[in-house]
Amino acid sequence: MQPTLIGVARQVGGDAAGWASSWRAALFQLLGDIPPAHRPSISSISIDGTSATTLIVDSETGELLAGPFLYNESFPGALPAVESIAPANHTVCSASSTLCKLVSWWNASGGAGSGSAAAVLMHQSDWLLWLLHGRYGVSDYNNALKVGYDPEADAYPSWLMAQPYSRMLPSVMAPGAPIATVRDDVRSQYGLVAWAAAGLSKECVVCTGTTDSIAAFLAARTAGPGRAVTSLGSTLAVKLVSAARVDDARFGVYSHRLDDAWLVGGASNTGGAVLRQLFTDDQLAALSGDIDPAAASPLDYYPLPRKGERFPVSDPDMAPRLQPRPESDAEYLHGILESIARIEAKGYSLLRELGATAVEEVFTAGGGAQNDKWTAIRERVLGVPVRKAEQTEAAYGAALLALKGADRRVGVAS
Repeated sequence: MQPTLIGVARQVGGDAAGWASSWRAALFQLLGDIPPAHRPSISSISIDGTSATTLIVDSETGELLAGPFLYNESFPGALPAVESIAPANHTVCSASSTLCKLVSWWNASGGAGSGSAAAVLMHQSDWLLWLLHGRYGVSDYNNALKVGYDPEADAYPSWLMAQPYSRMLPSVMAPGAPIATVRDDVRSQYGLVAWAAAGLSKECVVCTGTTDSIAAFLAARTAGPGRAVTSLGSTLAVKLVSAARVDDARFGVYSHRLDDAWLVGGASNTGGAVLRQLFTDDQLAALSGDIDPAAASPLDYYPLPRKGERFPVSDPDMAPRLQPRPESDAEYLHGILESIARIEAKGYSLLRELGATAVEEVFTAGGGAQNDKWTAIRERVLGVPVRKAEQTEAAYGAALLALKGADRRVGVAS
C-alpha cells in the first residue's frame, strides 16, 4: 500500500476566508483525481503546509473564527506582549510568529469574554488534515515551533502554559505520527461519492504533517552536518543540518527538530513571488538563456514582493529594492537572480556566525531548482557545490512522512 503525496494550492487574491475555501477545494480535488485503480492501495496521508500560517477554529462547530493569517503577515502590535513573557531572542519574538498572531487575535476578540472557549489554534496543514480525520487540536513539533513549542524538551514551556490562551494550543506529536483513519463521512462530502465508492481503504490513516521547507528537506534525502537544502519557491527557505541548535529571533533564525538532528535555518520573503510579479514563466526561461552565470552582476537589489523581511534580516518595515532597472531585461533578471543568491549566501554565513555547522553542500528544491543558470550563479556566490535534489517537490517529503506513519498505524482508532 502506498502513501499519497499532497501539496497545498495557493489562491491568488481574495479574502482570508477565500484562502481557506481554496485550500479545502484543492485538497478534495486532489483526492478525487486519484485514479480509481490506486485508491484501495493508499495506506496513509500526510500534508505539508506553510510555516506560521494560522487559523482559529471553533471546535464545537468547525467554523473558521479568524484567519487564515498567512506566513508573512506581521502583527507588531502583539510583539511587546510576546516579548514580555518569552525568553530574549526566542523564535516567537518575531511579529510574524504564530504566537504573535494568536496573541493579536486573543486581544482583539476580548479573550475568554468573547465566546472563545471553544476556539482552537490550527496551522495550515493541521486544518487540512483535520478535514480528513476530524480530531481537533493535533499538530506536529515542526509547525508548533513558532507558537512556542520546545522541541528539545518535547513540551510547551511553562511561560507559555501560564497564559490564558494556552488552552487553544494543539497537542503535539512527531511529524508523520498516525492520528486516526479517514473519517467515514469524508467519502460522501464535497461531491466525492464516486471516490468513496471506488474503495479508499477504511484502514487508510491520516498522519501529522510538517512545514513546507521541512518537507522539501525530507524530499532531498540528504543527511549529515554541513548538508543543506534551499527551497526556492514563492519564498527562499534554507535548512542546514547542524551539530548545534541555534535560535535567534533577532535574525529570524530557528532550529527544527527532525528525529535526532537539528535543522537550523530561516525563511526569507525573497524568492519566486518577486519574479512572478515581474516576468512570465516564458520570459524567465527565454531571458535566463541570455545570462552568463560566470559573470558577476554589478546590480545590487533586495528583491521582495512587498514591504517586510524575516531572514537573514528581521525587519517588518524593510522596503523592496529593485531599482535601477537597466534597459536589458536579461541584465535585470541577472541582477535579481544574483541578488537573491547573495541573500541566500548571507543566510548561510549568518548561521555559521551564530554557531551552526558550516555549509558544505547545498541541494535545491522547489521551482527555482529547474533554472540551471540560477543554480550556476548560486554555486559561484555560495562557494560550495550546489545541485538539484533528486526530488524537488515538498509533497514528496510529505509522502515520506505518510509512509513513516503507515509503518506505525497499528492500533490507530477509526
